[in-house]
Amino acid sequence: MKGDSKERYGSISRFFHWAMALLIGWQVLKFFDRINDGEHWVGQTLVPWHISIGTLLLVLVLLRIIWAAKQKDRRPEQDPATALLVKAGHFLLYAGMLMMPITGLLYMIGNGYGWTPFGVQLVARGGEIPWMASIGSLHSPIAWLLLVMIVGHIGIALLHHFVKKDGVLRRMV
Repeated sequence: MKGDSKERYGSISRFFHWAMALLIGWQVLKFFDRINDGEHWVGQTLVPWHISIGTLLLVLVLLRIIWAAKQKDRRPEQDPATALLVKAGHFLLYAGMLMMPITGLLYMIGNGYGWTPFGVQLVARGGEIPWMASIGSLHSPIAWLLLVMIVGHIGIALLHHFVKKDGVLRRMV
């Protein structure tokens, strides 16, 4: 089943969810770069991919938003008592996932570093652009907020699975 249904999410929605979860998990490893100035296995092996993976996540989140909009009327049903909270929570997660790569790009370009994902130069190094750098400086605070939202998302999914036992987690697995 490629598309979503009233009972569960389809294979495309599940692909987007779990691929992005894996890549965002990889991106979170950037926090280890702050330990010992990145002089360790994580900092030297995984963190150098941060910009490339962020670019891939930008493409995936845009595709995911388009896909979700197309599936809007076919999504699994929500409990009416919490539907507004669920929609607000998912909106904030999508906003965070969209703002992370955008502010990352603004940081890189605004500080004159250019943009070279996967070894392909898309924006050359250049002079600083203060307004871009200023907005790009929100990248790190948004990362912390997104991390808190992701932990909450996982916690709520586990609550539904182990406490409420209502099958919500099984819709995405």
